[in-house]
Amino acid sequence: MTHADESTAKVHYICQTYVEQKPGRDGQASLKIGKQFQYSTAAEAQNRAEREVQSEDCAGADAYMISEDPDSGEVGSPSFLVRLGSVPETDDF
Repeated sequence: MTHADESTAKVHYICQTYVEQKPGRDGQASLKIGKQFQYSTAAEAQNRAEREVQSEDCAGADAYMISEDPDSGEVGSPSFLVRLGSVPETDDF
């Protein structure tokens, strides 16, 4: 079997932080994406999320992995490694 015959998914490890937005007209504060970092391992993404959530301006952080089909460019749903602090519902992804 050659590499040309294999269609392997590319895995991305992401740390994504959230910050609170000021309350809107309805008086509800909401979350927005703060920063995004990409890593080559799950441990790196998880460690960054754990460090980021300690920051005063960070409301929460996710570390997750996603698979990308290199042929079609399609990206799968995130698989969470860790969710810390205030994070959006998983339905929001």
